[in-house]
Order: sequence, then C-alpha cells, then structure tokens
Amino acid sequence: MIYDGTAPADSDVPRTGGVPLAPAGFTWPLCGSCCGEPLQFFAHLPVEYGVLSVFVCQNDPGACESWDATSGANRVYLFSREELQPVAVPEKGVTLLPATSAIRTHVVTLDPQANDDHDEEVAPDAYDLARSGWKWEPEERFGKQREVLGSLGGSPSYLEDDRLPTCPSCAGPTEFAAHLEAGISAQTAMNLGGQLGYVFVCRPCREGAFLTG
Repeated sequence: MIYDGTAPADSDVPRTGGVPLAPAGFTWPLCGSCCGEPLQFFAHLPVEYGVLSVFVCQNDPGACESWDATSGANRVYLFSREELQPVAVPEKGVTLLPATSAIRTHVVTLDPQANDDHDEEVAPDAYDLARSGWKWEPEERFGKQREVLGSLGGSPSYLEDDRLPTCPSCAGPTEFAAHLEAGISAQTAMNLGGQLGYVFVCRPCREGAFLTG
C-alpha cells in the first residue's frame, strides 16, 4: 500500500484518516482500556470481502494500551460495501488524523538475489523485503520507504505466534488482513510508538483486532 496524495475525508477509497464510513446506526467506539473516550479513526480499507475500518485510542498515548489487541483501546470492524455513509464525529476526544492520505496498491515482485544479505538460517520476511525495496535507486541509501503505508494480505511480519489475536466475539482464530505503517509524515501520522500495526479479522463475526509490534 503506497501513499497516493490526499483524498476527500469521506471518500470510499483506501485511505488513512478522514471520517469512517459505516452502515446506518453505527456508534463511534469508545476506549475500553482506561479513558473511556472516543477512539481515533485510523484507516478505511476496502478488501474483496468488504471494508475494514480501524480505530485506535490516542487520547492519552502510553496510558491506554493501544498496542494490545485485547486491551479495548482499539477496534476493527468489517462492513459490507453497500449503504455505507459518513459517521458523525464526536465533539470530544482525539478522533481524527490531521490529514486524509489516499492509498494505492502496488504488487512488489521480490528478487531472489535480495536474500543474499540475510542470514541463511533466518528466513527473510516478505513484507520487510518488499518495503525496503520500494523505489530503490542506486544513489539512494534507503529507497523511499516512507511512502509505504502498509500491505494487504500475506502473513504478519515478525509477529510471534503467542501474539496472534483471537476474535473478540467468538474467541475463535482470526486471519491476518493488513499491515499499517504510522503514516507519510510525522505531522500526519498515527502514533504507533514507532512500531508496525497489524490488522486481523474474523469474517463470520464481522469484526477483528488490532495490535502493534
């Protein structure tokens, strides 16, 4: 997922920031960790089986355990694409990102030679390789990795099995849906504490889990 400029706040396109789109009657989620305030809307991610809507608490960073999938400080919803409408934004709390960033998807084909610099005993991580190789130019030391806002599908990057979340409703296993980076710039990014965000979903229950690592 690559940064693609700004987008209208209520657009039905892949984006971070803006306002959430949800079915009629949706209630903006509150933090269940410690503050009880409205969560901040993070991302609107259309996928083949619906739309993922991600919320993370930013009212008191570090106090509410937004990095923990079971803390109540984050929420993931899976909506149908039909009859979505902008949700009224609460008057209090840290609810919106400073900017709406459009996302475009780009398929990265990994070069087998890119594995040469890695320890042969440790399998290279596909997301890490794809991110580090994005728009790599000979004169650039790090490429343009800041443009990478995450990825859809695949497997969670460097996440231990004991951190894989279960569904908050049925307690069954969830499937990995997306990585989310903090953002294109420090001024417009979600505060993830310098870590990578992971989105998981339970399709039957139409909800999921978020954590960082």
